[in-house]
Amino acid sequence: MFMRWAVVLLLVVPGVGWAEEIAYPDDYVAEEEVDPVEADGDALLEPSVDEGNALVEEEPAASGSGSGWANRLSLETTTWALLPRGGAGRDEGFLQVHPRLEVVKPGFLQVELGAPVRLRMWGGGEGASVVRREDWDELSDWGQVVQNLMVGGDAPNFVWVGALESYTLLSGHLVRRYNNRGNPNYNPAGAVVTGMLRPLYVEAFASDVLGARLMGAEVVLDVQHILMGRQPYPMKYALSLSAVHDWGKAGGASEPITLAHVDGTAILVSRRKGQGGFELQANAGWGGRPGEGGAWGAVAGLGAEYMSSTVDMRARLEGRLQRGGFRQGAFGPDYELARFQVAGPTAVPQADASFPDGYSAHGELIFNWDAESLGVLGQRHFRLSIGAEVFNWGRVDVDGRLETQLFHRNLSVGVGGLAVGAGQPGARYLASADARWRFLGGKLYAVGQGGTLLFPTAEGTLRPGAFASVGLGVDNAR
Repeated sequence: MFMRWAVVLLLVVPGVGWAEEIAYPDDYVAEEEVDPVEADGDALLEPSVDEGNALVEEEPAASGSGSGWANRLSLETTTWALLPRGGAGRDEGFLQVHPRLEVVKPGFLQVELGAPVRLRMWGGGEGASVVRREDWDELSDWGQVVQNLMVGGDAPNFVWVGALESYTLLSGHLVRRYNNRGNPNYNPAGAVVTGMLRPLYVEAFASDVLGARLMGAEVVLDVQHILMGRQPYPMKYALSLSAVHDWGKAGGASEPITLAHVDGTAILVSRRKGQGGFELQANAGWGGRPGEGGAWGAVAGLGAEYMSSTVDMRARLEGRLQRGGFRQGAFGPDYELARFQVAGPTAVPQADASFPDGYSAHGELIFNWDAESLGVLGQRHFRLSIGAEVFNWGRVDVDGRLETQLFHRNLSVGVGGLAVGAGQPGARYLASADARWRFLGGKLYAVGQGGTLLFPTAEGTLRPGAFASVGLGVDNAR
């Protein structure tokens, strides 16, 4: 069941890290992976970051036996070049130094601090600062120092702070696959808070803990619990209400916008076997823009999920109806750019854009495979996460990422892309690729990254650019 997995998936650490082997203190015994729905008959509900698209940071090496604490120290040094594209901008080069310190108490606390500091080597024009100014020019940018903070490792009640990459708010009909750092000059720390008081479960999030930006929450009611009392498998029938508001006062000013949605879900088929099994779920919902008459939309669809010791696959297919400028998934992977200028022939902010009336088909696939076991979160030989929406008036939106680990996990490669408004004038395309190769026993690694970017300007337009980075890093992850 897709919504159910949006509720019970473990939160992974998004960002630019890579999955590595964990080495906890000698006296710590890792718990066997447990089905969160079957554990004590309760649903262990946690934030729904798309694991197939969010990269897990390297796990810490042991700090010493007997304490139950673990830590990781790392230092990465690379060249980082910004290149003009389409005749816009200027060539700039930086030396990027990225120190990190991570401290973990398994099941209780995880803290990772550090941020990339870019020291200018060339370009920028007369009077350019030594440190890239755009990385630290507002309070929200200091949020990037907190790479990851998680308090309360046991669901459903905990707090998490860090970068939101491919974040989905439960049902996903307002916030789906959202990236709070889609603007390359804006580096906030987001937050997710969850809690459960049967028969209610609540998830709330903020895209920027230091600025008035995107905030929202979804409340889920377990209908079966109301009618029949506590059940071994909760959330078989559920109703939910979600609302999201953008104040538009950080990362560049933009017009406020508010959306709300009501959803119902039901498990149609459930076949469980040990830690795996298959589920089929149906969902339907209605949403709108409060205060805007005639701005509404409806959705209905199916979700399927299959899990075994080596495979985790989730799929979703929906039919959607849009009226009066409302659309489902408005806060998506492109939102941090669209809030300044939407893709398409009308170069206006999303809050002012008139989305055409029509209908669409939306699909999403998340596939994880590991030849050994999926028991270690983030350890995957292959990951694919892709979402697409096709509109009856000719527009196509697609985003996705593919990652693989090769040669005993010493080589990791990832490619990703985004196409918004394909098939229409003013379509937007972005692409990126990265690789990391560990050698000399895994303590030392080489890293390379590259891709295209769009930079919001003071005039509200988007300036195209590209980046390339290559360098070395060292840590005690292995």
